Amino acid sequence: MSEKQVRAQYTREFKLEAVRQVRSGQPIAVVAKVLGIPKASLGNWVRLSAKGKLDGAGGGDKSIQVSPEQMEIARLRAENARLRMERDIAKAAAYFAQDTLQGTPGFTK
Repeated sequence: MSEKQVRAQYTREFKLEAVRQVRSGQPIAVVAKVLGIPKASLGNWVRLSAKGKLDGAGGGDKSIQVSPEQMEIARLRAENARLRMERDIAKAAAYFAQDTLQGTPGFTK
């Protein structure tokens, strides 16, 4: 028995929010993972948006409706991922700065 796979459809607002997150500096892979969408789809949306040709979902009952709460959750998850990455970078920088300082004369711990 063969089941027909239904492609997910996203609202224009959802796509625009995902593209906005990428344009704000988030890597496509991170945004796609947080929002639960394929990286290729997000990359296509970013390219289409740059050309001004980003459309919303088609009609029908198979489209995924994204509530404002879901959009806020997605935004917060992306921000959380960005902040974790910044924290990890700061920790690494502090570690390497400490290592560099230990080699300088007059450094006491």
